[in-house]
Amino acid sequence: MTNKDKSINGDNSAISDEPLNGNQEDSVHESKSESDEIESLTYEELLDKKEELENLLLRSNADLDNAFKRTLVEVEKAHKYGIEKLLLELLPIIDSLESALSNLSKEATKDDKEGIELTLKSFESTLDKFGMAPIYPDNEQFNPEKHEAVSMEKSKNKKDGYVGSIFQRGWELHSRVLRPARVTVIKN
Repeated sequence: MTNKDKSINGDNSAISDEPLNGNQEDSVHESKSESDEIESLTYEELLDKKEELENLLLRSNADLDNAFKRTLVEVEKAHKYGIEKLLLELLPIIDSLESALSNLSKEATKDDKEGIELTLKSFESTLDKFGMAPIYPDNEQFNPEKHEAVSMEKSKNKKDGYVGSIFQRGWELHSRVLRPARVTVIKN
């Protein structure tokens, strides 16, 4: 009775010694050929192989170290600039409060003005806690990275290329410009 017949009849006493992936002779032959290949290498070839593997290990470690450093930098940026969208959404509220202060009617009381000023200061101090700083370019030379030119104007008191009037304050988050200041540029 063959092993196949025994297992069909329910007799599991004979367990096959055959490998699951094919012929047993093939697997023995493969392991012999790998060991024969290593044994057939000369001493110099083995040293070269060792050096090659050490270099591969060093490169792999360097790649892993670089990936780790990049990840740390990206996480730090995410913590630093993760609230950028929220802060950009709050800027129109500050603009509205500034506009309300500058356009108060004559009927407005001193308490009204003081309430708006306190609200504006509260907003600004909250933004400051998160690393926001206003760009208010009074008497500065025009800088296209921080200023947005709306128009040109003439002025006897200022040099060419300097900021004239300021229409809207700009804002930066940790030295990254979120919104440039909207200004006029002097051109005499």
